[in-house]
Amino acid sequence: MSIKTKLSAIIFGSVLLILALNLTLNTYATRNNLWNETERNMKTAASQIAVSVEQSNYSSNYAEQLIAQNLRMAAILISNELSPDIANVSNAELKALAAKVGVSNISLLVRTKDDIVVKKSSDPKELGLPTKGWGFWYTAFVDLFEGRDVSVTKGQRMDHFWSGPFEYSSSNPEYIEKWGYYYDGRSNYLIDPYIRSTSISDYVRIMSPEEIVKQTMEVNPDILEITGINPSTFGSSTMAPDGTDSVNVKLRNRPIMYGTYRFGDLERDKWAVKEALVKKEPVMLDTTARGVRVLKSFIPVTLPDSGAYVISVVIDYSVITSVIRDQLWNNIRISLVLLAVFLVGSYIVAGFIIRPIQAILTKVQDVSRGRFEPPLEVKSRDELGQLALRVNAMTRNLALHTSRLRQTLDENREVKEHLESVINGTSDAIHTSDMTGRIISVNRAFEELYGWKEREVIGRIINLVPDSAAKEEGTRLQWLIRGAHLPPTETVRLKRDSSVVEVSISTSVIRDEEGKPLSFVHVSRDMTERNRMEELLRQSEKLTTVGQLAAGVAHEIRNPLTTLRGFLQLQKEKQTVVPLHVDLMLSELERINLIVSEFLILAKPQAVRFQQKDVRHILHDVISLLDSQAHLHNIEVKDRFETTPAMVHCEENQLKQVFINIIKNGIESMSAGGTLTLEQKRLEDSIVIVITDEGEGIPAEMLPKLGQPFFTNKETGTGLGLMICQRIIQAHKGLMEIESQVGRGTSVTIALPAAEESAETANAEVGAGKETE
Repeated sequence: MSIKTKLSAIIFGSVLLILALNLTLNTYATRNNLWNETERNMKTAASQIAVSVEQSNYSSNYAEQLIAQNLRMAAILISNELSPDIANVSNAELKALAAKVGVSNISLLVRTKDDIVVKKSSDPKELGLPTKGWGFWYTAFVDLFEGRDVSVTKGQRMDHFWSGPFEYSSSNPEYIEKWGYYYDGRSNYLIDPYIRSTSISDYVRIMSPEEIVKQTMEVNPDILEITGINPSTFGSSTMAPDGTDSVNVKLRNRPIMYGTYRFGDLERDKWAVKEALVKKEPVMLDTTARGVRVLKSFIPVTLPDSGAYVISVVIDYSVITSVIRDQLWNNIRISLVLLAVFLVGSYIVAGFIIRPIQAILTKVQDVSRGRFEPPLEVKSRDELGQLALRVNAMTRNLALHTSRLRQTLDENREVKEHLESVINGTSDAIHTSDMTGRIISVNRAFEELYGWKEREVIGRIINLVPDSAAKEEGTRLQWLIRGAHLPPTETVRLKRDSSVVEVSISTSVIRDEEGKPLSFVHVSRDMTERNRMEELLRQSEKLTTVGQLAAGVAHEIRNPLTTLRGFLQLQKEKQTVVPLHVDLMLSELERINLIVSEFLILAKPQAVRFQQKDVRHILHDVISLLDSQAHLHNIEVKDRFETTPAMVHCEENQLKQVFINIIKNGIESMSAGGTLTLEQKRLEDSIVIVITDEGEGIPAEMLPKLGQPFFTNKETGTGLGLMICQRIIQAHKGLMEIESQVGRGTSVTIALPAAEESAETANAEVGAGKETE
């Protein structure tokens, strides 16, 4: 297909698309306008009906007011004629009195324990009738009996009197009646004179909106149905599909207040009624009823006396579709004529446009082959002439950029060769892998460290991580993917021959321009030789420590041994045993035994079982143990523990040994008495215990030496107790700090890792004197 034909087709297609869009938009706009116009008409019809109903209500209220006044006067006459005690009133007397005062019937209501019932009546059907289920009627009765103003807004309220609105009779449902209720407190009953006549029923029916609805539908033949809906009972379980209700039959509780309900869809209509009342604006439904597509509008209406209800207006949707169909056919005929004109015109215009375009196309093809000369000849200053100028400028720029790209390519090649020489020359093993672990590249140091050749690993997944470190490595890579910056980590890796090598691993993530991870760069450094040197250094430090301990033990034991030797030589010379000397020798032997025992605790690891314990309970046990000793020294022990559990993984007896040692030191430091405070709190992931005394304090120059073997400020101490405490806390992966001021006291802070209550108890066999790195 030639360019000219294509251009004609493009122009024709564009026009066709524009016309199609125009048809669609016109149809849509027409439909919306008709919809809005129909909605306005439906709302206007509903408003007219609502106004007419409201006017008829005003007339009805006026008539009800006049009848209520007559009923009140009749009730006052009846009150003067009857005995104040209902026991002295007969039904026959009420019937005669009704004829006398000009009412249909008279009923007397009395108040029972939980209801108000008709006790006496001139109408036998009224006798025994309960009223508790009558809603606001019952509320009005109670207000009258209580001697207060009637709180019900419906009906007519007067002094000691209330008259209910027109309503169907409960005892004779075929009649619409008007009741009055009078109670002045002088009798033990409520007087109910009422009027029952066909005149009232006819008046109520004449004042109903049915005639207004009928006239409105005659004026608007497109309206299929108008319905006044009572939202309080509409859709109840007793309502039939045609809107009738066998239970709610009163004037004010019928589901369909006026009109018919022939085009109903109960579930959707219930939703629409509720939505209209909530939003306080009309709700439209496009639906099908009785085999006809209809448009329903639910308009909320609020009347002063009737409250809020909904008027439903139903019209035939064919009114809208017929108008849309006519307009659509007119638009299609016009569009077909325009298409024919544009088809011919587009082919002619394409011929004039295509000539300069062909020249430009030829030039572009030359540029694509790398021929940038000669430039296009520009003969006009229109858009095509401007395009030719831009093509010439583009050609010059492409020639310039092509030259620069060649130069940059040469420079990049040199940089790549330099980087490859640097990577291959480094002593650290470097390898790159994709996100699945497949090897992308390695350097020579990698081949030397792990024993794999480059050709053997490229594109493959090899097992460098032993099973023992697999979980740790997976976690570390996940943190790196999330953007964390992790320091190098010392771990182990597998060589080709499955032997293990100790390495320091540093890993980085390579990401694309959007930050998406593409691959990992792993740098491995062989740590075997360095770890061997560090192990030798640790062994040397251990030997130094053992030497210090041995020298300290020898020094501490030498003094009591010298004393023992002197006393033994003296007794040998005198050939007598001096009891005082024996006691002193036994004391020195006990001192030697104490030094040796504490030294054994440090030197001999003891198997312990770690369990999850609440450190508060351990502290309470220690306080109970040392409380009597504290009282003997006139010392008060106070504790400030948190109420929440403070769980730690520990060996209970060892922690007790630490707390006992520290608390005893505090008690011994307070020779004049005072307060020893134990505080427990949680800081982040640690349980912190602070033990504070008010003793003499420790000089600043002695604080750094605390914990050293055989360093003590006690006359009989060995200095090993605090060293044992430090070893125990270290074995529990905790910290112990000592702060002191001379004359003010000492504070010992112990921090232990917290254990969650739900965690399983951690059991581990560890040595009591095991050194922690």
